[in-house]
Amino acid sequence: MNSKPKYYDNASTTQTEKRVLEVMIPYFSNLFGNASSNHVYGKESKKAIDEARLQVADLINAESKEIYFTSGATESINWALKGFLEANPEKGKHIITVKTEHKAVINTCEYLEQKGYEITYLDVNENGLISFVQLEKAIQKNTALICIMLVNNEIGIVQDLKTICELASKHNISVFTDATQAVGKINVDVNELNVDLLCFSGHKLNGPKGIGILYIKNGTKLTPLIHGGGQENQMRGGTYNTPLIVGLGKACEIVNSEFTSIQHKLNQERTEIIGYFESNNIGKENFKGVNKTPHIISILLNNKDAEEYLIENSKEFVASTGSACNSNIVEISHVVQNVFPSEQHNKIIRISI
Repeated sequence: MNSKPKYYDNASTTQTEKRVLEVMIPYFSNLFGNASSNHVYGKESKKAIDEARLQVADLINAESKEIYFTSGATESINWALKGFLEANPEKGKHIITVKTEHKAVINTCEYLEQKGYEITYLDVNENGLISFVQLEKAIQKNTALICIMLVNNEIGIVQDLKTICELASKHNISVFTDATQAVGKINVDVNELNVDLLCFSGHKLNGPKGIGILYIKNGTKLTPLIHGGGQENQMRGGTYNTPLIVGLGKACEIVNSEFTSIQHKLNQERTEIIGYFESNNIGKENFKGVNKTPHIISILLNNKDAEEYLIENSKEFVASTGSACNSNIVEISHVVQNVFPSEQHNKIIRISI
């Protein structure tokens, strides 16, 4: 009677892993020192932060000095976009992004438009992918930055970021990617991608909420978004949130060491879920044959409204009809609008494992 339904909304947030919680707890209690303090209590915390920074860096094949802790991907997105443009005025006032980006990117770009910057929003095809021809056509002499997410948070499509970075490099343009739905689910190597800026959040990979990172490639200039003390190499003021940083580090270490088994588990469960929907004639998987992350399954229902279907089955499982950031607004997701024909808009659900 009191059992909860199966949770299939992990693209919105994940449960904090027990091992992550265990390493965090001491830094809420006896290991409480301020990491900026030059005494034994502070040094304990600083050592833990340094270790966590290395754990994060190892997961994405970065240098630890390229990792900057933030409150999450939304802050990182704001910092990357605003901070890069402000620090590099000579590069121009034009950004290229995509209509299906996370709202944190879309809304930040809309803010920048009000400040006099020009934004080009690329279309996507029926598979949620950009056209490289259109991307190259969109490049101007004053294009400073290309901002394209690695994995879409609603449909799980993986953009060919390596090719995007190669194209940008030809034109001496920097690239920023929101990798929040990619890190821990697919291999993410910042050196192989040759990306300049990258972000993700802890709570998407069984870490705590309220913590994330911005990867800033060596030599990339940004102005701080938050001024205050000298934390984060004088790039982000504010007292270090040591417990959450330690938790993020542990979550990254776990993902890194158990990546193969995690992949196997995700793919196995994905196959079972798709088989359930299709064998029972409830719906079918979208984007077959397209490169996708294993943890997000986009389903087109056959004869049901998505909201009605989830309500009818709410005692069995919970899932989403769109991004959680849109959940309080009764409107069709901007991603769904830009990818699917109008007659399918109310029949799309997202299962995230």
